[in-house]
Amino acid sequence: MGETGTDPICGLCGRPIPPTARSSIHHLTPVLKGGARGPTARIHQICHNEIHSVLTEAELARSYNSFEALRSHPQLARFIAWVATKPPGFHSKTVGNHRRRRR
Repeated sequence: MGETGTDPICGLCGRPIPPTARSSIHHLTPVLKGGARGPTARIHQICHNEIHSVLTEAELARSYNSFEALRSHPQLARFIAWVATKPPGFHSKTVGNHRRRRR
């Protein structure tokens, strides 16, 4: 698949997802917020991890339930610019929860 250009494309970063890359299915509306039967897409695991480290389930359901909306989030836009410089199969551990603590 990889050499023919038919690999699926990640909805977040726009890079191909080769068969050897770590990937997962992202529910555009979180399952816990009613998205069990809603649209899904295969994305890189690193992209999936970043989405969930930046946004809560409620934020995803309310305001970020499309890839266009996700790409418009400032923190995710910075991540996308960074990961775009990496090869399609790149994976690294997500540092942790990037959400601002609310007090």
